[in-house]
Amino acid sequence: MTHKLKAILLFGAPGSGKGTQGRMLGVLPGFVHIACGEVFRSIDLNSEVGKQFLKYSSKGQLVPDDLTIRLWHEHIQKLVHTGALKPESDILVLDGIPRSVSQARMLDDDIDVVRLIVLRSLANRDEIVRRLKSRALKENRLDDANEETIRRRLRVYDEESKPVIEHYAPGVRAEIDAFQTPIEVAHDIFAAILGRGEALRRSGPPSARATTEAKHCK
Repeated sequence: MTHKLKAILLFGAPGSGKGTQGRMLGVLPGFVHIACGEVFRSIDLNSEVGKQFLKYSSKGQLVPDDLTIRLWHEHIQKLVHTGALKPESDILVLDGIPRSVSQARMLDDDIDVVRLIVLRSLANRDEIVRRLKSRALKENRLDDANEETIRRRLRVYDEESKPVIEHYAPGVRAEIDAFQTPIEVAHDIFAAILGRGEALRRSGPPSARATTEAKHCK
């Protein structure tokens, strides 16, 4: 890429609703929502990089940071090539990436983070677990209904997210209560984005098109 892409990063523990909020932002003209799951689903498994990805994913192993970022670059290039992303004017909304400080450093030359939205829950962990189990049963996601699995995912998020969040300047960070209603959370996110209006306007006029829907990574 010849210049940095403006980006809004969404962070939140499992069940915080960052995927829902990302999709809501993504339908607005000039915003492009990209989740790590979308990146992985777009891979051509017959390509060289696709075969490398399959080597890890087929064994249930985590994809190495350098390969993840390489896949992200290829996905971005495809979006630019098809016109789904206009780098001179659009603003990326990223969730699920970067997931480590290593990934964040690799992306430093590619993205200009104008806002980092952290969806925090003020409820205690027992309440979060209860809500996640209830959601899993309603959505028939039985693999997510196990309490031990939920608590492990929450611990992993705590361990991984804090260093990544602290990688970025405090001035771009906005913490929002994720246990409000979705529309209330969206309201607070929009207010936080408007608080960085000057930085966003520097990216140029928004394009008039909506982006494709993407699910967030667990």
